Amino acid sequence: MPRFSVQKSRTAAGPAAARVPKPRWLKVPAAGGPRYEAIRRRLEGLGLHTVCQEAQCPNMGECWGGGTATIMLMGGTCTRGCRFCAVETGRPAPLDPREPESAARAVAAMGVDYIVITSVNRDDLPDGGAFHFARTVTTLRGLAPQVMIEVLVPDFQGRLASVDALIEAGPEVIAHNVETVPRLSRTVRDARASFEQSLGVLAHVKAAGRGRGPGGVDILAKTSIMLGLGEGEAEVQESLERLRAVGTDVVTFGQYLRPSPKHHEVVEYVEPAVFDAWADRARAMGFLYVASGPLVRSSYRAGEYYLHAHLAQARRERGVAS
Repeated sequence: MPRFSVQKSRTAAGPAAARVPKPRWLKVPAAGGPRYEAIRRRLEGLGLHTVCQEAQCPNMGECWGGGTATIMLMGGTCTRGCRFCAVETGRPAPLDPREPESAARAVAAMGVDYIVITSVNRDDLPDGGAFHFARTVTTLRGLAPQVMIEVLVPDFQGRLASVDALIEAGPEVIAHNVETVPRLSRTVRDARASFEQSLGVLAHVKAAGRGRGPGGVDILAKTSIMLGLGEGEAEVQESLERLRAVGTDVVTFGQYLRPSPKHHEVVEYVEPAVFDAWADRARAMGFLYVASGPLVRSSYRAGEYYLHAHLAQARRERGVAS
């Protein structure tokens, strides 16, 4: 495997990590293309906020050009304060009961093939917002059955009944991010999160999601790991082994980028060759699909041809229209 660390950022002992220039491989071309422009124009009149736009995601052009987008439900205020995330922390507003239908109608009008539906953590709600998620999925399924649906969900504080609500709604993919290796989870994520709790969510998705997707296909379990937070090679390898042991189907790797000086420092910028090596390892371990690169995010190219083709084939085998 290529060297795990390439360009080390300065830690607290030296100048702020935010001052270290980003490597050349973290630059991307401007978004464009006919499919991208078509989705952008449709969004202007829908009143729908995408994570792609609000987070100024560097992959927006590539994902929209491939027919994939990510939307966020339940507002923009999170009940947790993870040290890697720029989302505002505080007391969220009450849920809008009309949102599941309005969001579903907007997505149906977007003209995408694959949608990722995510949210902030809502620990203020008894179910963590799971039934709000589920209503959005079932409403969208009725309006646009051809759209493949991935939900990127919180850990619901380990409440498996909330995970069951999502399984009952029947998306193609249920994603939940472990974010980092177990040793760093306490310092990177909010104290209410843990690698073990996240692993339990993924294990339940895989076990309880068998045959529960559209037309009786298995729901895929997906997660994401950020690199550059100070993790070691052996720790990443162990994390992958544990994820595969509970049946996780899809994993993505991306470079952690510090949102502000108040957030966790970037310990290292990992070169593209290392991301490629992790992708090779994960595929050899049996992960169905792997996306790995400095600019990859958890919903990056969620409708990638191979994953899309796998889901479409599973549908066809069970006589479900794609």
